[in-house]
Amino acid sequence: MSRRVLIARQDNIGDVLLAGPAVRAVAESGAQVTLLCGPRGRAAAELLPGVAEVLVWRADWIDPEPQPVRRLYVDMLLDRISEAGFDEALVLTSFHQSPLPLALLLRLAGVPRIAAISDDYPGSLLDVRHRVADDLHEVERSLSLADACGYSLSPHDDGRLRIERTAALHDRAAAVAPYVVVHPGASAPARAWSARRHSELVRLLGGGRAVVVTGGAGERALTAAVCREAAPERAIDLGGETDLAGLAEVIAAAEAIVVANSGPAHLAAAVGTPVVSIYAPTISSVRWHPWRVPFELLNHDVPCAGCHAWECPVRGHPCVEEVTAERVAEALTRQTESQPILGALQEVGV
Repeated sequence: MSRRVLIARQDNIGDVLLAGPAVRAVAESGAQVTLLCGPRGRAAAELLPGVAEVLVWRADWIDPEPQPVRRLYVDMLLDRISEAGFDEALVLTSFHQSPLPLALLLRLAGVPRIAAISDDYPGSLLDVRHRVADDLHEVERSLSLADACGYSLSPHDDGRLRIERTAALHDRAAAVAPYVVVHPGASAPARAWSARRHSELVRLLGGGRAVVVTGGAGERALTAAVCREAAPERAIDLGGETDLAGLAEVIAAAEAIVVANSGPAHLAAAVGTPVVSIYAPTISSVRWHPWRVPFELLNHDVPCAGCHAWECPVRGHPCVEEVTAERVAEALTRQTESQPILGALQEVGV
């Protein structure tokens, strides 16, 4: 009977996608992998190769909109983990998150071996307490923990992001190909370029190429605002018309994508599409840039870089709003006509 390994990554879509290479490393050993994720990351977890089962549970010390901690909800997790009989658990976190609350719950549920990266003293909560350098990309961070537990990628695995391709290309996108994708939404307001700036870009691009504007079910008003003043035959509004698997196909068929430092940037990396990211420097690009895909990061230098803000407190949101549509269009031209060496870091204004 194969080992049962629980891997936890409990935040957003992009974070779960970045855990993909570490998941494959564990699965390569023959272990049956269950991925424990939060509700925000579920759609990504269901697309990751190597995942045998997805377990969804919101960690209220990680979720950006936490609910009160309830004993009944915690007991539900303890019962599910205890019944599963896991042999081992790897708790994947970002540098600013603690693995110890979940490690405590896993210990109470009887998981015999628990591993995590932790600067804080874990006492008896961790069997493998791993330490890494602070400025390490999220993919490398997760792979480092997997390696510390004896799991490594196959020699035939290049370590890029990857998803299972399960959907067909949306008909309206297929009809206007070739096109570029503009994705105006972001999970954190402090990372978002304004609808006004996106609209300027779509109008500018629409004179020479087709543009597909994408967004989730809750972003229909945003995508409609971005497309409102553009020629309808050149700007296709797909806001709310795709799930994550469908969005992946729209991005995969694109020449490039314009996006914030948000989940769709990592989805683009998983399907090999070049990325132009209006990258708000609230968090380090060293840790979060698109992984092993051509990309360019655009922002305006500000003294408050690294603020980790959810909403920008500075009037005018200068780190991204000072980036012009013309500058983004120029970056798109570079990515679509003379792509840089794969994975090369091109940062403008960082």
